[in-house]
Amino acid sequence: MEYRNLGRSGLKVSALSMGTLSFGAAHDVKDARRMVDVCIDGGINLIDTANMYTNGRSEAILGEVLEGRRDKVLVTSKARLPIGDGPNDEGASRHHIIRECERSLKRLRTDYIDLFLLHEWDGLTPVEETLEALGALVQQGKIRYVGCSNYAGWQLMKSLHAAEMHRLPRFVAQQIHYTLEAREAEYELLPIAIDQGVGIMVWSPLTSGLLSGVFSRLKPPKWHGPDASWSGPPIRDEERLWAIVDLIKEIAEEHGAPMAHIALSWVLGRPGVASAVVGGLTEYHFRENIAAIDVKLSADDMTRLNNISRLPNLYPYWHHRRFAEDRLGPADWALHANY
Repeated sequence: MEYRNLGRSGLKVSALSMGTLSFGAAHDVKDARRMVDVCIDGGINLIDTANMYTNGRSEAILGEVLEGRRDKVLVTSKARLPIGDGPNDEGASRHHIIRECERSLKRLRTDYIDLFLLHEWDGLTPVEETLEALGALVQQGKIRYVGCSNYAGWQLMKSLHAAEMHRLPRFVAQQIHYTLEAREAEYELLPIAIDQGVGIMVWSPLTSGLLSGVFSRLKPPKWHGPDASWSGPPIRDEERLWAIVDLIKEIAEEHGAPMAHIALSWVLGRPGVASAVVGGLTEYHFRENIAAIDVKLSADDMTRLNNISRLPNLYPYWHHRRFAEDRLGPADWALHANY
C-alpha cells in the first residue's frame, strides 16, 4: 500500500480507503468483519462512513467490528444531510453538528473521530457558526481533523477564509466525486487543492461501477423508468462514456489488468488526490480494488485517457491559456495541463 499526506496535514492516509455504505444494507456484522479484515491486511488505514449511511447502521456495525483494534485505523464520518423529519435534523448548525458528532461517537464505540466531514454545503447557516461548532469538538478531543464534501469552489474558499480570519479549524480534506467520466472538479476543486493544501478524497472513483467493466455499449444499465438499474451520478454524454470505457478496456488488456485497476490508477495519479474510497459487495471486490495500487500507468496511457475524457476548456480558462500562459502557477496547471 502507498501512504500519502492528507493535504497540508501531517496525517498519512492509504491511497485507497474503505467505503462502508453497504454496511447495514447488503452486509451484516459478520460480513463487515471479513471485509474490514481484508482491507486492514491489504494496508488500508482509512475507513469511511457517515451518520446517514443506512440510518446510522453503518457506523454501528463499523464500531462493533473495530472494537479492540480502533487504534489500528483512521475513521472518517460525516454529518449535514437529513437524518429525520424535524427542522433541525439536517444542516450545518451548531446544534446539528455537535449532536450528530456525539451520536456518531456512540455508534462507533469510540472517543474520537479522526476526520469529520461536512457532507454537503449549507447556505442557510453562517460559515462561522459551523466552524465554531467544529472547533468546540476539536478542543474537546472528539474530532481530530475537519473537512468538507461536495462543496463548490467558492464555498470551499469562503470556508477556508473564515477559518483563517477567526482562527477556527481549517479543512484539511475535501471528499469529492471525480472520475475519468466526471472531471468537473478540475475546473476549480483540484486547483484549490493544490493552492490551499486541501487533500482530495474521491468518492465513487469507478462512477458507481460504470468504469469497472460491469457495463458496456452492449450491456448498458437501464437509465430510466420504474425498473431502472442506474441511480448513480448523471451521465450527460453516453457516447463519451462508452468511448472512455472502450479505451479503459484496451489499456487494461495491454496491462493484463482488470478495467477497474486502470480507472483507479488514473484517479490516484491526478494532482491533489490523497485517497480514493473504494467499496465492494464481496471480499473479492475489495481484494481486487486493493491490487490496483500496483498498476502504474505510463505517460502515454495517461495522455490517451486524458484526451478521450477531458472536458471543454471553458471561460475564463481558455482566456488564461491564450493570454496568461507564461504566468500560470502550479495550481493553474492542475487544469491547464489537460489542454
